[in-house]
Amino acid sequence: MEETLRIRIDDPSLIGESRRLVLPMCKILGFSEPDTSRILLVVTEMATNLSKHTPKGELLIRSLECFGIHGLDILSIDKGPGITDVARGLQDGFSTAGSPGTGLGAIYRNSSEFDIYSENGKGTVVMSRHWSGTFREGLPPRPLEFGGICIPIKGEHICGDGWDAEQSEQRSLILVADGTGHGVAAAEASRAAISLFRKNISKSPAGLIKQIHEGLRNTRGAAVSIAEVDHANSIVRYAGIGNIAGLIVTSKIAKNTVSHNGIAGLNARKIQEFSYPWNDKSILIMNSDGIRSHLNLADHPLLANRHPSVIAAVLFRDYARGNDDTTVVVAKKQHRAPPFKWISRIL
Repeated sequence: MEETLRIRIDDPSLIGESRRLVLPMCKILGFSEPDTSRILLVVTEMATNLSKHTPKGELLIRSLECFGIHGLDILSIDKGPGITDVARGLQDGFSTAGSPGTGLGAIYRNSSEFDIYSENGKGTVVMSRHWSGTFREGLPPRPLEFGGICIPIKGEHICGDGWDAEQSEQRSLILVADGTGHGVAAAEASRAAISLFRKNISKSPAGLIKQIHEGLRNTRGAAVSIAEVDHANSIVRYAGIGNIAGLIVTSKIAKNTVSHNGIAGLNARKIQEFSYPWNDKSILIMNSDGIRSHLNLADHPLLANRHPSVIAAVLFRDYARGNDDTTVVVAKKQHRAPPFKWISRIL
C-alpha cells in the first residue's frame, strides 16, 4: 500500500473509482465496518463535490500512525471558485449546484477531525481525518499537530522524498529527507535516513545529522534536515545538509532556517546546529525543493489558523513545481476547539 494515494477527479466515473481504491487501505489499517462505511461516504462526497464544482480537483489520501494508532488523512484540493460562505455551506440543504446540499455537512459529521479553508477565486481545501478503534473521536492531546504531503514526480510511483516525526512532552522532532534523484534508489536513501532517525531519536539535531550522514554512505545520498522544538525552553534547534528549506512563522515574522551545502552520505563539510525562537503561535514549515522557494503564508488570509494538514495542502497546491518529488510538512501547537473540530471563525 502506498503511503499517499493521489486521485485526480476529472471525470464523474472516478467517484466510484475513489471508493474502490480507498477500501483496501481501510482494511489494512484495521478500520471497523461502520468506520469504513463512514470513510467511503466521505470520499464519495468529496469526489462528488470536486466533479460538480471544479475541473481540476484531486483527492490526497494518506495513511497515519500516532501512538501506535492507525488513521487516514483525506484531503480534497481544488483551484475552483471557492466557497463564499463556508459556515452556510456546512448546513444541510445549502447547495450551489442544484443538489440536496448535504455534502460538506456529511463530511463534517463523519470525520474524527475536520477542517476547511476556502478563498474566493483561488479554491478550497477540505480535510477529513479518521482514527481507528476507540480513538474515532480523536487522539489524546499532544504538544504539536503535524500535517504532511509527500508526492512523487509525475511518472514515478515511489516518492524519493520522505519525512517523519517523533515527540514527547519535552520536545518534538521532525525530519525531512530528499533522496538524490527520483524513484526506488532515491526512496531507499530517504527511508534509510528515516530508519536512522528513529534509532537515534535521543540525539540532538546535529548529532542525528552526523549519524545519518555516516549511515547513508552505501546509498546515493540525500538532502536531510531535522528540527527539534524544545517546548520547555521555547526554542527550535535546526540542522541540515542540502536544500531542504525550513521556515518558522510567528505572527507576521517569518524566519528562514539555515542548512549547509552537501549531500548526506556523500559530502558534508560542515554540520552545524542553529537555534530560533518559538512560541505557542509559531508554525514550522519544512519542504523539499519540489516546492518553490519564497513561499509566503501571508498571501493566504487566516490560513495560519487552520489545521497543519490544510496548510500543507494549500502550500502544495499553490507552490509545487510539478517537475520533482514534492514534500511539505507543517507543525504547530494544537488549538482544537470542540464542538467544531478545528472550525474557528471564518471571515
